[in-house]
Amino acid sequence: MHYLVGDLQGCCDAFERLLAQIGFSPSRDRLTVLGDLVNRGPASLATLRRLRGFGDAATCLLGNHDLHLLAVACGGRKAHRSDTIADVLDAPDRDAWLEWLRQRRMAVVESGWLCVHAGVVPQWDRDETLARAAEVEAMLKSEALNDFLHVMYADEPVRWSGDLEGNERLRFIINVLTRIRFVDASGALDLKTKEGAGGAPPGFYPWFDAPGRRTQDAPIAFGHWSTLGLVTRPDLLALDTGCVWGGSLTAVRVDGGRREVVQVSCEQAQQPG
Repeated sequence: MHYLVGDLQGCCDAFERLLAQIGFSPSRDRLTVLGDLVNRGPASLATLRRLRGFGDAATCLLGNHDLHLLAVACGGRKAHRSDTIADVLDAPDRDAWLEWLRQRRMAVVESGWLCVHAGVVPQWDRDETLARAAEVEAMLKSEALNDFLHVMYADEPVRWSGDLEGNERLRFIINVLTRIRFVDASGALDLKTKEGAGGAPPGFYPWFDAPGRRTQDAPIAFGHWSTLGLVTRPDLLALDTGCVWGGSLTAVRVDGGRREVVQVSCEQAQQPG
């Protein structure tokens, strides 16, 4: 059995209950976790331990909170007041955990689903999304990572071009794969608005409803957008259902063309605001 799982954000107790609910066995089953493995929930390190313990039975994507952990660890970003990543940063084997995160994926295709943390721009098809993700994955494993993490945070450039180079190119790819919610018809990003799909700024669309989106023939599963809630369109699975905010943690079984939703309720770990 193969399950796609929404944002964990360090909510290890809820994750354990979800695993029990689906009867997960790493010798038989597989998980694909759609990023934001850590942060804001109470047990980031325990969550990482659980995931790494599954070995090849769990594919874990990186989300914006996971990249934030890497940036804080190298001094490229200050910790936020609401961060709950100190257990990882203070662990005696922290370097091993940071190295493990550096080896994770930014996008994969699993059981016919293109899996990303946040979404894609309309100009990219499935293969280009995977190719752009691979650029970031290579950088994460390289000696250039430390320098890049010091310049990763910016909202520019707002529009994709194949001519983008260097840090601007990597930053744009990361902003798409881990932060995107709304785009305009040209594919320009609005990275400020965090409301649900009905809160699009004038002239903008949820990325998955953008005109001419080239991934329309590729079913996509993503997390990141808790105000969107659960979406189970034929071509779309949105699986961040706000676990850390006291919502639910969601898994969907997708092997063999299935669409079986499993959810567990979550204790609230953070107050919105």
